[in-house]
Amino acid sequence: MAKILCVPLDPVHDVGIKIINAELAKHGHQTLLLQPDLPMETIVKRAAEGEYDFIMVSRTLGYGVAELLARFTDLLDAAGIRERSKVVIGGKPVTPELAAELGYDKGFGAQSTIDEVIAYVEGRELPKEAAGYTRTRRDIAGKYSYKFFDKEIESLLDSICDKLLAWADGKTSPGVERMKLRDAMLRETNPATFADLRARYNALCDRTITDANEHKILPKGVRVVSAGEREALATFLGTSTPYQPVRIQHNDAQPVVFKFLGSGCPVMDITHGKICERWGINGFLIINPSWEARYEGLIEGCLTHENDGTITSLENIRLMRESLDESTLLTVRAHRGLNTPETVLLAGEAGANLSKIDLVYGSLGAGTDPERISVDGIEAMRLCARYGMAFDIPGNDELSGVPSWKTLAGLLINVMLGKKLGAKAILKPLFCYGPHIVLNGQMKQNFVDYNTAKIYALRHIVDCPIWPGEPIAFMTQSEERIQSANTTSYHAALAATLGVDAITIASTDEAYSRGPICITSRIDTIRAVTDAFRFMGDAQIAPSAMAGVYTDEILTKIREVLREVEAKPTLHDAIYAGLLGSEEDGAYPGKFGSGTVTHLKE
Repeated sequence: MAKILCVPLDPVHDVGIKIINAELAKHGHQTLLLQPDLPMETIVKRAAEGEYDFIMVSRTLGYGVAELLARFTDLLDAAGIRERSKVVIGGKPVTPELAAELGYDKGFGAQSTIDEVIAYVEGRELPKEAAGYTRTRRDIAGKYSYKFFDKEIESLLDSICDKLLAWADGKTSPGVERMKLRDAMLRETNPATFADLRARYNALCDRTITDANEHKILPKGVRVVSAGEREALATFLGTSTPYQPVRIQHNDAQPVVFKFLGSGCPVMDITHGKICERWGINGFLIINPSWEARYEGLIEGCLTHENDGTITSLENIRLMRESLDESTLLTVRAHRGLNTPETVLLAGEAGANLSKIDLVYGSLGAGTDPERISVDGIEAMRLCARYGMAFDIPGNDELSGVPSWKTLAGLLINVMLGKKLGAKAILKPLFCYGPHIVLNGQMKQNFVDYNTAKIYALRHIVDCPIWPGEPIAFMTQSEERIQSANTTSYHAALAATLGVDAITIASTDEAYSRGPICITSRIDTIRAVTDAFRFMGDAQIAPSAMAGVYTDEILTKIREVLREVEAKPTLHDAIYAGLLGSEEDGAYPGKFGSGTVTHLKE
């Protein structure tokens, strides 16, 4: 049992030290709590009168307070008290470094727990998980059965996917063949055989890719990450430990939180990622460059470049996976472009946890040719099953003006297809203020009802994880940082009350993209969401009766869309016909890879 003097060295604020005093007493320690605003000399006299093991001081910081606190330790020294008592400082702005600088034996800050204080007093090591240093990786898809509740929708999806699989049987593409060759190269040890595989791989690549891989002629703005940069990163990771990491969720029922990575530089991504981990972020999405989608083949090496997105090479993904905490989820975008199967292969080989595949959205809005993405996407889903990676299905086409029921119908097709191929899908409806919503006034009264209706409709259809994404609050944010952080937090609170599994949030400067994303803007939204989750706790946001009206409308129209899609010979025929997004909606089939699907015998 320790003897402890609790000192609120503050004119007013003594709530924190009162709580600590009460908890220490509960654990059997002998404590004395002084009143606030006593003269220092009186406090030192009281400390000298009793043989205290610890003197615990609570103080809010402000102008001149550092000098005051340093003077207090000097007085304790002069009275000989430091020889027998450890002096501890606590307060929101306190850090271990500040405490040491001011002459205190220990400092506890805003993120410290009562358990840490008690463990320190009792001279024992606190388990890392109790101190908040151990994070747990959540299995987003693990608890779901993928059972369909709406039998008509299940039957329609079953038929759509069976026809697609029958059509794709025996077909291949340059993307599929490159993936197979890459897979073989990753395991080949015979130099001659490897050289043959490499030659066959290069024959399926665009000149830009072979120039980079074979002749080290990199595209404009791309360069190899230097050895010095790698060494500096290793030093940073080896010497920097997170100080009192934050937990975003107030309870385990609240969703995990993802952010984007894709600065172009894997070292910058990792640096931002490690800081975001400290603030509680549970996962990241690696966004690849837009130009990468247009080329057949992927550039190899640890690379950085000057444009949007980080190059999805095996080396880059592996470096990011190995640098992030093992509990952090990592997903790699693969749903657009000519390298979908190979991207999923590299993600799996590098140890990523998730991928991103959508045969519908991936072929709309200047994306990939619908036939090509069908063949490539099916192979990519098989790879997800092979590596045990779930895949999320982005629904961003809704922003172009495609109504929600077409978007959600497309997501559901991917869920059923993944189920047939042994891969677990994650539904990803948008929480957004898109063109179709604006034109039809569905968010004129509030932003709650229509977003709620999407979740209600999906929950009515299938037992499947839901991850409102890319990001939540899209098109409701502005250039003003506080507004952007606030509106993100409101949408996060709604997501939590609806019981979704994950959300993606954007930095405040991602709302208008006028330059590089800065870490302070990342922290803006993280802290706002953390506060929103704490504010809501296990309470709920109550939608109005219109949420039910919108839910019924969405369900009815999803069925109508799926009936029309099922009536077509294949999914890509339906996409060409505009059934899942038409030119009038602002969506049109992509052209990349058109005419490249062939039969295996060819």
